[in-house]
Amino acid sequence: MVEFPEPTTTVWDEPEDLSAALQLHARRHGDSIYHLYKAVVRPEDGFDQTTLMSWVRGTKAPRSVVSLEILRRIERRYRLPEGYFNGKTSHAAQAPTGHDFESFSPSERKRLAWHLPDDFNARSRTERIEILDWVRTRIISGSTEYRRYQAAAANQRFAVRFTCTSGPRKKRPRELSPNESGIIHAPTALDNEMTELMRFKTSTFAAFGMQRNGVWGDETADQKVEHFGLWFGAFAAPEQSEVQGFGVDPARLTFAMMIFPQVWDWYLQWRERRRGFYTRWETDLLSIVTALTREETGWLRQTPRIADSLVEIERLISQTDIDEARNDWDAACDRMHRHAKRRIKEINRVARVHRDPFEPILPILEAPSPVAEYRKITEEILRRMPDERRYPRATAEAVRSFLLLRIGLHTGLRQKNLRELLLCKRDALPTSERRLEDMRRGEIRWSTKERGWEILIPSVAFKNATSSFFGAKPFRLILPDLGGLYEKIESYIDRHRKRLIGPAADTGTFFVKTAKTTSANAAYDQHTFYEAWRLITQRYGVYNPWTGRGVIEGLLPHGPHNVRDVLATHILKQTGSYEQASYAIQDTPEMVTRHYGRFLPQDKAEIAARILNQVWEAA
Repeated sequence: MVEFPEPTTTVWDEPEDLSAALQLHARRHGDSIYHLYKAVVRPEDGFDQTTLMSWVRGTKAPRSVVSLEILRRIERRYRLPEGYFNGKTSHAAQAPTGHDFESFSPSERKRLAWHLPDDFNARSRTERIEILDWVRTRIISGSTEYRRYQAAAANQRFAVRFTCTSGPRKKRPRELSPNESGIIHAPTALDNEMTELMRFKTSTFAAFGMQRNGVWGDETADQKVEHFGLWFGAFAAPEQSEVQGFGVDPARLTFAMMIFPQVWDWYLQWRERRRGFYTRWETDLLSIVTALTREETGWLRQTPRIADSLVEIERLISQTDIDEARNDWDAACDRMHRHAKRRIKEINRVARVHRDPFEPILPILEAPSPVAEYRKITEEILRRMPDERRYPRATAEAVRSFLLLRIGLHTGLRQKNLRELLLCKRDALPTSERRLEDMRRGEIRWSTKERGWEILIPSVAFKNATSSFFGAKPFRLILPDLGGLYEKIESYIDRHRKRLIGPAADTGTFFVKTAKTTSANAAYDQHTFYEAWRLITQRYGVYNPWTGRGVIEGLLPHGPHNVRDVLATHILKQTGSYEQASYAIQDTPEMVTRHYGRFLPQDKAEIAARILNQVWEAA
């Protein structure tokens, strides 16, 4: 057995795929497949000859770390550059298998495997630990201070769950011991109060004899239900638990508790103890109670009978407090309203920003051309696109990832408008604007007049529908046929979208989830859409020095809203105009000034110099 056989020729036409490359170089060196197998495979590898034969035939591709090691040995035998054969394989549809880190759970191993080098097992134990630590902190979790706090807080489960939310229902949690914190179901009386409040704030008309100021949409209502659940959950959580709640018997909880200043002061101090400082979260909650106790339109103000639900709570609400509130409910509401407004002013004075929304994408925002920098992620998706013939569903997911980022970059839409975008195929009749207004959704359709793919969204579908940007007119944009966008849109509609939906019902939206046995619904919601975007930036955006994959060094995983930051900052850097930046994200110059002004000062001199330098260039 010759370790390095001499080639019969040093000139050849470079093959495009792995199958042709293996056949060519085995023939050049006089190896049969059986002889090559005997030369590079060791008994301890557990590698079958039929697997090597399947590579030569092109029916399979190497995926396990053992298979990739065999390829490296063939490269060494034929004295080819390192990575020669690996560069000719179609990009894997799944993460490599066989990495040596059995101490992790199966789900975590699956997430980590995407980001480990092929020779992970061959590295020293110290280096393997270093790689795993880097991947877990920089890619899987993201290493911002807020993400670390959020991950720790997520392990401390406390909340009261109501039945009136329109979001997905979760399985009933197991019963909890008195010394254990967790999620509990709202007692019937409290759940009925929550339902009544939701009816008051979401129905078309206020109940006879009641007044209100403003209406909550479905998503706002679900958010408020969640916030109220956390508020009551803090009081219900045991004192000796990690949450360190107040330990109130859930049967004693009622919305009437919100009428007492001392109840709110305990909650605000509890929040400050957990986080270490006050934030806008506390002022937002206080704003809710000011609305609930407001004269004429407050729900609590107009529901004095709710005081009958009050029960004495030791060290929090005395019987004297309850009697005073019942005797003069309006005075109690006035007292709480004034107290909340004072606390809002006091907290605003010391509140800190816990989360810098720009931190994950700072390397992009600090680049001379943020959009060009972010575009690198879409190009990386195309570069690593799997072979559609071998991996049809993985290819569909890659095309969806490409379109998510490209359409997000062209439109600057919020994630709600993007994920709810309906699809009208070329040969179908577009949905009328009136119908889209009723559904509060937009649509992507083919424009025969403009000969391009058009996105049309009624102004009422936007969060800031009353903004001066819209002027009651719909948002309309023709997507540019640049960088292969139209080709990918049409292949996605013709083939890939159907593969993603599979046997599930068609949601009618342009973007759909991959329907699986564990998730038969193909519709995205707020959380799954965010996670899909975050996964794209993990796999294609964050530069990994251990694998060489990813394209932006210093980037952290992030969600779809950051694309709006990229667009606004890009236009500010190029033009210095807050007004033009506001056009890119369907908002007002005032909002852009408030949120993005920090990225302009260092670029003002450069913008001015660029204009002045044109005089010298012309000369």
